[in-house]
Amino acid sequence: MRVAIAGAGAVGRSIAQELVSDGHQVMLIERDRAHFDPNSVEQAEWVQADACELSSLEDAGMQLCDVVIAATGDDKVNLVVSLLAKTEFAVRRVIARVNDPTNEWLFTESWGVDVAVSTPRLLAAMVEESVTIGDVVRLMTLRQGQANLVEITLDESTPFAGRAVSELTMPRDAALVTILRGGRVIVPQPDDTLEGGDELLFVTTAAVEQDIKSALGY
Repeated sequence: MRVAIAGAGAVGRSIAQELVSDGHQVMLIERDRAHFDPNSVEQAEWVQADACELSSLEDAGMQLCDVVIAATGDDKVNLVVSLLAKTEFAVRRVIARVNDPTNEWLFTESWGVDVAVSTPRLLAAMVEESVTIGDVVRLMTLRQGQANLVEITLDESTPFAGRAVSELTMPRDAALVTILRGGRVIVPQPDDTLEGGDELLFVTTAAVEQDIKSALGY
């Protein structure tokens, strides 16, 4: 994919390095000369410009990008970049960094955001996920809140141990997408069986999150 990243601070550069190592074409857009350091991610294309200016984005070729990541440390900038990417350049996927959790409600489809990433929320979710058994932990919100990635960990004495995935009766708007077991990542097949301690990842709507919990006996 061709990916544009607005903001070449520590976060933007780290994302760029990961994407480049995975074989993607990356363009870093940075206004601040202090953060403009092409040697830090040599494989990326670097553009010194204001990502909030339409003409700068046109000159940079944002219309050719499959994904735009608004990764600056300023929520206002990230919202403007997201809106321009979606409305002016019809970018298929727009991901925005949320710096202040109180601004999270703004990062929606109305501002062109497909996925909002809030570091405080992710950290809190990771803490909950590591210590919580039998509770639904929301890891990420997808598609402007239309769906969530949630996790629930089975206790060691779960009555579902040894039972096949096909025997689970889940609500209609919930899909089991991954089972984490020790160091393994399992894409569940109908005949796969569950074990105590399994971490189950679902894509679901908020309305049925508690129904998942009930279906697993919690």
